[in-house]
Amino acid sequence: MRRILVIDGGGIKGAVPASFLANIEESLSHRIADYFDLIVGTSTGGIIALALGLGLSAKETLAFYEQRGPKIFCGNPRFKALRHWFRAKYDPLPLRLALEDVFGSRTLGESSKRLVIPSFNPDTGEVHVWKTSHDPRLEKDFKKLVVDVAMSTVAAPTYFPTHRLDCGTPLIDGGMWANNPIAVAVVEAIGILKWPAESLRVLSLGCTTTPLNIDWGRRHSLGTLGWADKIADVFMTGQSSGAMGMALHLVSERQNVIRISPDVGDRYKLDSRDEIPSLKGIGASEARKALPGLRPVFFDQPVTEEFKPFHS
Repeated sequence: MRRILVIDGGGIKGAVPASFLANIEESLSHRIADYFDLIVGTSTGGIIALALGLGLSAKETLAFYEQRGPKIFCGNPRFKALRHWFRAKYDPLPLRLALEDVFGSRTLGESSKRLVIPSFNPDTGEVHVWKTSHDPRLEKDFKKLVVDVAMSTVAAPTYFPTHRLDCGTPLIDGGMWANNPIAVAVVEAIGILKWPAESLRVLSLGCTTTPLNIDWGRRHSLGTLGWADKIADVFMTGQSSGAMGMALHLVSERQNVIRISPDVGDRYKLDSRDEIPSLKGIGASEARKALPGLRPVFFDQPVTEEFKPFHS
């Protein structure tokens, strides 16, 4: 059996899956990462994946959101609203300093777990997927700083500026094409790692779900202004639905894929820093409900096979 953890993007709402994992971890005898063979995360989910791979506990990862989230998404609300029309809403420096404080100069190759972190190159229009060296062909990424990997996967357009690597490559948020990276995870497992489809067990964590509401758009022919504040929701909902469909098609048994992403309406935004305590509570509540069903599938015993990268 091969166990895969997948974590969506969602800005500060990453406090939900972080809290979920921290509360599950409290009931286990090992770190949460020890129970998974592969961890895949986009954007804020990428930060969680990197933290777990680099040895942080889920509790320590949750503390990152609680302690550093308010500083990352800070500033005068009126100024931010005006700035958002012309430039990225937030200065990336507080985010970078927070990541450097946690990860220092560690590299992707120091991960004890197989990791896959989506990003996107806006210059070429190509996806850019960061990976640990879990295949002989993966010869480059393991040398990259974890801070650069994290900055690139969270560079959400309009929120943070494009992250440019030292080599000149510009990268933006992996949520542009894989906000829910479950299909990426399953393809990696079957296509690259050559794990049998029937052996896969996938736990997919979202950062809450907002029901898609475009009733006006269905009944009227809307133009640019009418669709402006809805189009991102449509893209994200469609991408997640498509990714789930592909994953369920590839995994031999539907019950081997478990998706947890509580429906909370539209109360929470990507930068709702004042809602971190509430988001933490949602994660804890979901963990309490889910643990009995998850334990026999994912948490009976930790993974016994050590990850040995091909390059280091």
